[in-house]
Amino acid sequence: MLYGVVLAGGTGTRLWPLSRAGHPKFLHPLTGTEASLLQATVDRLDTLTSPERTFVVTGVAHAAAVSRQLSAVPEENVLVEPSPRDSCAAIALAAAVIARRDPDAVMGSFASDHLIADKASFAEVIRKAIAGAKQGLLMTLGITPTRPETGYGYLQCGEAGEGSLLKVEEFKEKPSYDVAESYVKSGNYLWNAGMFVWRADTFLAELARQQPQLAAGVSRIAQAWDTAGREEVLGEVWPTLPRISVDYAVMEGAAAVGRVGTIPGDFGWNDVGDFHTLGEVLTADPSGNVIVGRSGDVERPTVLLRDSEGLVVLPSSGRLVAAMGVRDLIIVDTPDAVLVCPRERAQEVKQLVDELKELGHHGYI
Repeated sequence: MLYGVVLAGGTGTRLWPLSRAGHPKFLHPLTGTEASLLQATVDRLDTLTSPERTFVVTGVAHAAAVSRQLSAVPEENVLVEPSPRDSCAAIALAAAVIARRDPDAVMGSFASDHLIADKASFAEVIRKAIAGAKQGLLMTLGITPTRPETGYGYLQCGEAGEGSLLKVEEFKEKPSYDVAESYVKSGNYLWNAGMFVWRADTFLAELARQQPQLAAGVSRIAQAWDTAGREEVLGEVWPTLPRISVDYAVMEGAAAVGRVGTIPGDFGWNDVGDFHTLGEVLTADPSGNVIVGRSGDVERPTVLLRDSEGLVVLPSSGRLVAAMGVRDLIIVDTPDAVLVCPRERAQEVKQLVDELKELGHHGYI
């Protein structure tokens, strides 16, 4: 059985003002159901693992909310990092803790803020990835591209292995549109979904080869994890760990020496990176409007739209949001901030957060 590791970090600044530092996007129900993104992530692993084998890596500020939302996951499986050190340290900590409990463990690492439409197909791809992991490969899930996408990284694939397994030759950065178009036309590239499957000991060995300081640090932390000295060691070692993503730290170097494989997937994957994307993946009304969350009832509606098309509306203040004669807008209403912008500029919302930081208005962040 797989050990599932869910990374619950980041603030989702492109989903501001809904997503905040104290209540980031993975804690919000942006799935079209009552479930939060975090809960949906854990739920889709239920045929692959158990709550006892599910781990969540999160920050101090969110640990209590994570435990509340995931009541079936043992509290000791919520691994709390004192400060953000990017994905490599988070994944390495989970791998080291799991490896001490089960030296033969196969683990999967999943972001807490992705949407996946076809749970059964997703589980089947993971099972195929587990087979590759048992061969000693570091496996990543590749998504079959449906368009030239400039917001994702890509996997350049090479020779085929058993079944649908492909070797990954190189990790590619987010490309320009023309380059992305050439990738899709070639048929040799997949989107990099940032989901991984491997034997914990294989990953830790590769980490030690490429990032010896990080590997030694998490090993020391893991040794103290179930002891009274955990907090002291964590406080001493964690701030010294390099702040680097797992792609840069391990996967690119591993691919260069033929140690990375992928399974192509087509299971309705979406990285909920901004409000425009959210509007594309959730159910719209006949006019193409998407209302995220509850729209109230006949007696007390929270959203009233007239002669409007292609809107993405998030009402979360309790006030009525009304729009008339507009199209292709994002409208987000929260108790202390309102956002209105064209859908085509959804990626730029992060710039508003950056400006608020520069102005010192941290209460809005």
